[in-house]
Amino acid sequence: MRKLILQMQMSVDGRVSAEDGIAWQVWNWNWNGAWLWDDALKQAFNDSFAAADCILLSRPMAAQGYIDHWTRAAAANYPADPHYAFARKIVDADKVVVSGKLDAAPWPHTRIASRGLALEVETLKREAGGDILCFGGAGFASALIAAGLVDEFQFYVNPTAVGRGRSIFPDRGLALRLLGSQAYDCGIVVDRYRPADAD
Repeated sequence: MRKLILQMQMSVDGRVSAEDGIAWQVWNWNWNGAWLWDDALKQAFNDSFAAADCILLSRPMAAQGYIDHWTRAAAANYPADPHYAFARKIVDADKVVVSGKLDAAPWPHTRIASRGLALEVETLKREAGGDILCFGGAGFASALIAAGLVDEFQFYVNPTAVGRGRSIFPDRGLALRLLGSQAYDCGIVVDRYRPADAD
């Protein structure tokens, strides 16, 4: 069965966004071109795409430009840069957008999943293929966690505490088992977990 892997940028105090407009990410996911990760972390990030052949997205993330941005970046800006191999993987991979509001996908290699989050994700997991990578929005990530659909968490913990911001975890909390942790020169620590109840 395929694994659903949720990748999220996170602050050291467990937030995935900052309410006060703090610039807290070493690489800003607003896609402004500033990527200050060290080469080892860039390679590890690219490696995380190697076993995946499907990307799961929320409708807002897709509509706000995730697919379009990386399609342009892969084709025009970084066609041969090995650090941007992940962008080419995003273009080529099957993409699934969970939405009850879209009838068809305007993006290539993308389909709409509209039968409900749990049913669509469980169906994806039973299909043949590699891992399924998912990138939140906080609300989408929280819904996946609350439904018990995430098999592995990959948190890119940035060296900043934001104080106030959104968490992806439900109010009742969630017990996790550490799979691995790696620190990088740019200050990011990548922590990998799985739900403890998956034992």
